[in-house]
Amino acid sequence: MTIRHPEKVKKPINPIKKKPYWIKSKLLNSKEFFFTKTLVNKNKLVTVCEEANCPNITECWSKRHATFMIMGDTCTRACAFCDVKTGKPEKLDPFEPFKISNAVKKLNLKHVVITSVDRDDLEDGGSNHFYEVIIMTKKTNPNTSIEVLTPDFLRKGEAYKKVLEANPDVFNHNIETVPSLYRKVRPGAKYFESLELLKNSKKINKKVFTKSGLMVGLGENKDEIIQVMDDLRSAEVDFLTIGQYLQPSVKHHPLDKYYRPDEFEDLGEIAKSKGFLLVSSSPLTRSSYHADEDFAQIQKKRIDQANAQSIS
Repeated sequence: MTIRHPEKVKKPINPIKKKPYWIKSKLLNSKEFFFTKTLVNKNKLVTVCEEANCPNITECWSKRHATFMIMGDTCTRACAFCDVKTGKPEKLDPFEPFKISNAVKKLNLKHVVITSVDRDDLEDGGSNHFYEVIIMTKKTNPNTSIEVLTPDFLRKGEAYKKVLEANPDVFNHNIETVPSLYRKVRPGAKYFESLELLKNSKKINKKVFTKSGLMVGLGENKDEIIQVMDDLRSAEVDFLTIGQYLQPSVKHHPLDKYYRPDEFEDLGEIAKSKGFLLVSSSPLTRSSYHADEDFAQIQKKRIDQANAQSIS
């Protein structure tokens, strides 16, 4: 039997708190759900929906929406919050760009989110593979907008520039949590390096929408959350998502608290006041949740903003 998280075997047991009534996933066993599931399985594709145990999988797959995870199902990091398998990854699949682009076409997606595991074992962190997947997907699906959710490419120099060279519509990198919790929650990453990645991505391509996500319930306080908002705005991030941390197992980072829906509304209003073009803040918000609808909204807001500036 393969252990998904060998690094967590000797970790203390953290009992999982009972979910409140407002944390409820939609169970939709529709034809579309099984169509998506069959397509993913038949083509041996990896999705973050399955690997990260996303609570929104039935809702999204019933709309034929899936977030593809490239470069395998095994991550080289060991983040305390994440349910993606940790270990030594396999070699890259040279046919993956074709498989992803073909799946996007079969699902008839208007917007696709492509993410990946961390690949610290690769010289470029997998940036060239990202490039190839984006280019092939664009070629096969010229009318589909592409959103990438990338790793931090830590200690990979300017490798991230290759991803931007492919000209995705949205460049997303999740900040995940507040700086004070990084050593416990995201030990393989550096808060200010993630901020720099987002900031530099906007500098390189002013047209790309930049996006980041934050989990709450890990032990942070409100002032720390607001500081992260300010930091992200300083990096010119356009879109912020805020969602509830859901503890995957008793060996993962302990859940500190469940935020109430009104607390998410409050955080959302504060974020909007900071100047983000778009904010999504709710218990079940995830980076790619309703990504197609959000992209349409943020496009319209940028156009409206440009029109308002030209009039004034």
